[in-house]
Amino acid sequence: MANAEGVRVLALMAHPDDAEFLCAGTLVKLKTAGARIAIATVADGCCGSLNLPPERIRAIRAEEARRAAARIDAPYECGGRPDIEVYFDEPTRRWACDLVRRHKPDIIFAHHPHDYMFDHNAASHLARDAAFNASIPNYRTASPPSGGIPHLYYCDTIEGCDPFGARIRVGLYVDITRALETKVEMLCEHASQREWLMAQHGMDRYVETMRAWAARRGSEAGVPAAEAFIQHRGHAYPKDDILRELLPGDVRDAPR
Repeated sequence: MANAEGVRVLALMAHPDDAEFLCAGTLVKLKTAGARIAIATVADGCCGSLNLPPERIRAIRAEEARRAAARIDAPYECGGRPDIEVYFDEPTRRWACDLVRRHKPDIIFAHHPHDYMFDHNAASHLARDAAFNASIPNYRTASPPSGGIPHLYYCDTIEGCDPFGARIRVGLYVDITRALETKVEMLCEHASQREWLMAQHGMDRYVETMRAWAARRGSEAGVPAAEAFIQHRGHAYPKDDILRELLPGDVRDAPR
C-alpha cells in the first residue's frame, strides 16, 4: 500500500448511511494508507422512519452518522436539506462549493449520476459542480477558492443498475476484503435504518445485503469483497487514476 499521508478525501453523498453502503470500504483503505477522510451528506435523513417525526429521526440519524464517521476518525457534516428535497439549486450549490473549499479534497466520492432516486442524482451533480467551481475566484462563498479540480469518482448504484434496470458501466473495483469488517461496523451505527428499509423497500438483513453486494462485486473482481467506481474524466478533471496510485494491488480493472 502506498503512503497517502496528506491526501484529503471527501465523501459527499445524499443521506446518512449512503457512504457506508457505497464507499466506506475504500475510505477505510485510504485511511489506513494515511489519508484524511471527511464525510458529508446533503440531506438530513428526516424521512427515514415510519413512526418518528422528522425532528426526532433527524437528530437520531445525525448522531448515527457522526458515530459511523468516528470509526475512521472522520468528521461528519450535513447540508441540512430535508430528504426528498435535494435539488440542484443555487443555495445548495454554494453550500457544496464551500464544503469543498473548506476540506480541499484531492479525491471526492459521489453518487453515480443515474441512480435509483432523485436525491442521489442531485447530490451527484452537486458534487461534480462543486469540484469544478471551488477553484473559481469569482464564484463567492464564505470560504476562499481552493486549488485545482480534485479527482472525482462515482460510486456504484444500488443493485448495480440504472433507472431502466440496465447494468451500469463501472471502471474499476477496489478490493475491500480486509476493510469489510470496519465497513460493517460503520454501517451498524445506522441502527435506525434497518427497520426503515425493511418496511419501505422490503430490504431485511441490512448488513447482510451490503455484504452480499460486496461479495457480488468481489466475484467480478476476483477477490472476496469489492466496491465498484467509475472516474469522471471529462474536460478539466484529472485523468490519472489516483486510487490506483494510492492503493496499488487493491485496484482491479472492470471488464470493458
